[in-house]
Amino acid sequence: MMKMLGVTVTNTLSVAEHVQAIIRACASSIHALRVLRCHGLNDDALQIAYRAIIVARLTYASSAWWGFTTADDSRRIEGFLRRGIRTGFYLPSWPTVENLVEDAGDVLFSRVLNNVHHVLHPMLPD
Repeated sequence: MMKMLGVTVTNTLSVAEHVQAIIRACASSIHALRVLRCHGLNDDALQIAYRAIIVARLTYASSAWWGFTTADDSRRIEGFLRRGIRTGFYLPSWPTVENLVEDAGDVLFSRVLNNVHHVLHPMLPD
């Protein structure tokens, strides 16, 4: 098992442990958001915090590891997002994790493609 920039990958290229770790970390953050709700923080602020903390944690470096997820891994992540919808921290009209990951990959590729000084640009085919 190896942890690179916060992403855990096993020698079989499984990211199940990484998914489990981020779900665990996000669960404690959900508890903190519930406490903030009990102390009077409004829904708009809670939704901003949810996206800044939970969604960012769920999608961190996802362009690198999402392709190694199993159906069960991605289902667990999407399930956690649905939990955010049930609690009112994430709106149903907002994108799914899969859409967020695809968008992040597209943005990264666009930046590499359009920036000749990007470290990955020389690796692109002519």
